[in-house]
Amino acid sequence: MNNNRFHWSLREILIVVVLGAVFGVLYLGWVQIWLVAQAIFGAVTMDVVMGFWFIVSIVAAAIIRKPGVAIISEMLAALTEILLGSPAGLMLLLSGFIQGAGAEVVFAAMGWRNYRLPVLMAAGIGSAVFSFIYTWFLFNYSALASGLLIAMLALRCLSGALLSGLLGHFIVEALYRTGVLSGLTIDHDRRLQRA
Repeated sequence: MNNNRFHWSLREILIVVVLGAVFGVLYLGWVQIWLVAQAIFGAVTMDVVMGFWFIVSIVAAAIIRKPGVAIISEMLAALTEILLGSPAGLMLLLSGFIQGAGAEVVFAAMGWRNYRLPVLMAAGIGSAVFSFIYTWFLFNYSALASGLLIAMLALRCLSGALLSGLLGHFIVEALYRTGVLSGLTIDHDRRLQRA
């Protein structure tokens, strides 16, 4: 394990690529869930389910713990969606960058050293806020009533905290317990905490 926060090992690169690909497939499937839920519950459903589309940035960053992981993993997931034929097309790369950047800002504020549950949830909220600003311009949210906008932002932040931060934490913990993350920065950090 290399302690240099800016050096990536081949194993770390492969893990981020695999996570991006796996979550890209899951993201594309999540679109179908969103569309069905939206048909039943209405437009704000996007904000309720949006947090799931940020989760790879949380999972990958919590495992690899290096600058750029959140952004790169989200962009790889977006690229996977594009390659699988998502009708959103290349716009997904920008969305992935913005969503990953929202999480990355939180991890950067922690010096890429704190990946406890509150930080993961804050990173999910960071992605939610960044994506909300992006969709504000994309979908002309300025035309909406302020009460609706507040509700949409609150729902998106809650979704980011729970579907990205909390669920991401559970996924990382489950992976860690299997031993597949042995030798990575997450493993090194946890061994130091126990010492």
